[in-house]
Amino acid sequence: MTIFDIAVGFVVMMGMLLIGFPVAIVMVAMGVAGGMLLYGPVLLESMGPVLWGVQNENVLTAIPLFILLGELLLRSGIADRMYGALALWLGRLPGGLLHTNIGCCALFAATSGSSVATAATVGTVALPSLKERNYSASRALGSLAAGGTLGILIPPSVNLLVYGSLANVSVGQLFIAGIIPGILLTLSFMVLIALQHYWRRDAVTEPLRVSRAERISALRHLFPPAVVFVIIMGSIYMGIATPTESAALAVIVALFFVWREGRLTLPFLDVCFRQTAKTTGMILLIIAAAFTLNVTLALGGITNAMNTWVSGLGLTPIALLFVLMLFYLVLGMFMDVLSMQVLTIPIAVPIVVAAGIDPIWFGIFVVLMSELGMITPPVGMNLYVVQGVRSDKGPFMDVIIGAIPYAIIMLLFATLLILYPGIVMWLPNSLAG
Repeated sequence: MTIFDIAVGFVVMMGMLLIGFPVAIVMVAMGVAGGMLLYGPVLLESMGPVLWGVQNENVLTAIPLFILLGELLLRSGIADRMYGALALWLGRLPGGLLHTNIGCCALFAATSGSSVATAATVGTVALPSLKERNYSASRALGSLAAGGTLGILIPPSVNLLVYGSLANVSVGQLFIAGIIPGILLTLSFMVLIALQHYWRRDAVTEPLRVSRAERISALRHLFPPAVVFVIIMGSIYMGIATPTESAALAVIVALFFVWREGRLTLPFLDVCFRQTAKTTGMILLIIAAAFTLNVTLALGGITNAMNTWVSGLGLTPIALLFVLMLFYLVLGMFMDVLSMQVLTIPIAVPIVVAAGIDPIWFGIFVVLMSELGMITPPVGMNLYVVQGVRSDKGPFMDVIIGAIPYAIIMLLFATLLILYPGIVMWLPNSLAG
């Protein structure tokens, strides 16, 4: 398989996606039809064991568990009270409740693992308060759309699980590597909000003053998500549990908190389990389709062809990463996060590893660029999610304008990670040592 064949295949796939075909159908069609034309029946002999192995991979069991964890916290009302508690503390900063949006998104992301769920949950809770106090629509919506993207970077993250499975690297190491970048990106968003406040202040209604005792009392509402995060990351850090086992422990603890809230009923569990099954089915179908395509690519020697082509360009590792940054930036404008990952990771990882780039670091980079794709039109998923939870149904351009400064921050942050990879690798290397 030549570079020309690869380019033609990629263009055909992009064309089918833009027409509106589901990504799983596109990958299966290209993998099976293209493979049968090129290699004949030998393809089917290779594909069966691969698909069986994918569906029995232990690490993928963590996906439904983390999705269920987010559903439990979302539908039990814990997220609502978490927002109220953070508002009492962060609402006093320059920028007011916009800081609460980012802080609540970061904290919810540390338990749910899903950007869409984070944006939808926090947006539903926050928008009525923001509108009541006359916050700028674009700034409020932009902070929610950008804050929601933290769900796929701050561990636990479903997208880091997918990367670990596709790249065959340690999910635990990926979770650990995502902590410092996740915190720094959260703080960067909050600095941006403060600068926007001093540059052009919104004419917002001042919040009611509450005593220090009331603020301290409200901290109890942060206890459930904090405990869940400590259980997940602590058990992985100390080697007590794998990511899948830690997810199971976190679900048990979340069920306890739901029971304490008096919400642990059969109808409640029915809704949580059904939504978890729908989301998990979609993710695993796309992963299975990706491996179907990967069999064809492996038989065609695409990795070797791409490695040879990239080596012939004479790019340094840093130059290669900037090229990939541009590639993911453009791709993110037209594809959703999961599709972008499953299509590119099996090809990109061998190339960057051959260039001497750590695959754990590259996982954080890919997820960061995927975050950027979630707030870049025309297919930025979080833009549509936040627009969808608006009560006034104002112009969609409000969300886009509000998200642009955060997209610029993400690009600058990705550049910083390229120039200083130790930001990502310091914590996993320290714990490994």
